[in-house]
Amino acid sequence: MKFIRFSALAPAFIGVAAIFSIAPEAWAQAPAQVKFATSAGDFVVEVYPDKAPKTVANFLQYVQDKHYDGTIFHRVIPNFMIQGGGFDAKYVQKPTRAPVAHEGREALAKGGPRNVTGTLAMARTGDPQSATAQFFINVKDNAFLDPSERDFGYTVFGKVTSGMDVIQKIKAVPTGPAGPFGSDAPKTPILINSATLVK
Repeated sequence: MKFIRFSALAPAFIGVAAIFSIAPEAWAQAPAQVKFATSAGDFVVEVYPDKAPKTVANFLQYVQDKHYDGTIFHRVIPNFMIQGGGFDAKYVQKPTRAPVAHEGREALAKGGPRNVTGTLAMARTGDPQSATAQFFINVKDNAFLDPSERDFGYTVFGKVTSGMDVIQKIKAVPTGPAGPFGSDAPKTPILINSATLVK
């Protein structure tokens, strides 16, 4: 299975300063945690600016901008991953900033995490430089998504630190066609009520 299937779903996927009193420079100094409050429960992710600084800054800017509030997990594949951050509950795609530079290889070279269960990565189209706001959470080990010398792969920039039971609950929901998607969309929408920086 080629993960490039992202490109068939939408043009761009799968891609804090004042409010949180943290300047952008601080994002490059230490891990930060973001709490997602969803209709299926809450979970917390930790992101690693020392491994993928541009990716993390991009993600935290979307958190600051409240971009993820009111979006859904629009793609759920139980033996693969759950993807969200791009569409509202009516399946309207939210506008995004310009794509962030792909950092998958650099992150791995710095000892960053691979695409294993519970890790957070940027979604994109077949173009490695197309990631904007959408992300996915691996629900199994997906080594074929890891960057290599011959493949850009997908940039992993964080992991779930609490609430994996919620991720397991989301991955098990019934899916089917919805909105612009022919399959893999939860029959009962899984809403991200809010995403907030907690550390």
